[in-house]
Amino acid sequence: MSMVHGSSFQIAQDVDSENQGVHRVKKGGLTAKNGHVAVPKRAALGTITNQIRVQPSRAAKSNQCEPQDENSFAKQKTFGGLNDQGFKIYLDENVKPSTTSVQPKSTSNIAEHVTSLPLQALEEIQVDHETGSPMVLDVTIEELIEKKPLDREAIILTVPEYAEDIYNHLREAELRHRSKPGYMKKQPDITSSMRSILVDWMVEVSEEYKLHRETLFLSINYIDRFLSQMSVLRGKLQLVGAASMFIASKYEEIYPPEVSEFVYITDDTYEQKQVLRMEHLILKVLNFDVAQPTINWFTDTYAKMAECDDTTKSLSMYLSELTLVDADPYLKYLSSTIAAASLCLANITMGNEPWPSSLAKETKYEVSDFSDCLQELYQTFINAPNHPQQAIREKYRSSKYQQVSSLSPPSSLSFM
Repeated sequence: MSMVHGSSFQIAQDVDSENQGVHRVKKGGLTAKNGHVAVPKRAALGTITNQIRVQPSRAAKSNQCEPQDENSFAKQKTFGGLNDQGFKIYLDENVKPSTTSVQPKSTSNIAEHVTSLPLQALEEIQVDHETGSPMVLDVTIEELIEKKPLDREAIILTVPEYAEDIYNHLREAELRHRSKPGYMKKQPDITSSMRSILVDWMVEVSEEYKLHRETLFLSINYIDRFLSQMSVLRGKLQLVGAASMFIASKYEEIYPPEVSEFVYITDDTYEQKQVLRMEHLILKVLNFDVAQPTINWFTDTYAKMAECDDTTKSLSMYLSELTLVDADPYLKYLSSTIAAASLCLANITMGNEPWPSSLAKETKYEVSDFSDCLQELYQTFINAPNHPQQAIREKYRSSKYQQVSSLSPPSSLSFM
């Protein structure tokens, strides 16, 4: 698939030969060009109109890899307790235990025998687990207790010698390859409402497959940058979204869903070959530049700088995610600007100091630098319950995010 220099490349919609025309979306449904009623293909996203979509949600496949944190695979492979079935003890012939040799009678009482072994013998224990392959157990009993995973990114980015240089680099990187704020006006067949419906659906998909927040933000970033350069018919808009999330998953996730999953979530509206071809086209248009600092990254970094509590951090994440749905007000702002406004509004809502001087020094942002964005975000916060797309509010209504979408916005921004 080649691109024509200097002109927009239009991705044509597949047309059924019997209809002899392009399906057009109207408020009443799909009609063919000759006036006859056309039967729409199955689509998990549903009919895209300028208003709202109505479509029952479809769950991820049952065999989908459940956990998505970086230690999940290790957790699955690590035995949960010493009483698990399938364990055997093998002692090296050269190792002499204590004066009384220990011979376990059964695996059900293995904990007693392990703790009675000397340390050298304990280091030589081999575990036959799941696959039947012996594995040297080179950790102590205390280390077997599940610990909270290390936030490796926070450790790397907060090293004093490099933290400022890394932050400055990412502030420069967000200026490169920005999406064009007014690109939707040049799109001949899609509107901002259709984009909102697509984003709403992608939020549901990311929750269904338990993807990282960063994967969702990267996906939207790819979509906006792609649509800034290419015109797309509404029949292919969902394909662009699925392919963008496929790319972001492969970049961000340790165990990304396979391409067949992205065919599945569209209810087989598109074939696997179409998803792969669209992936190829998107990467060419983006010049393979998929490592972009997102709103999510800046929001998370600013929250760590301010040492926010969990509720304030979740609220700032909720506010920053709300900006994904409507492109027009927020594409003109940098990701770091939106992140600063989100954290500031979250602080105001929770009764904290809006923008501490220490945070202003570290972020190089004063309130005056993001005051316009803050005002627009405040209106978005107020209008969120009445927005046609509610996937983000439903997501942040769970206890996992301290139910922050149920919080009421502040009565005013009086500090400004």
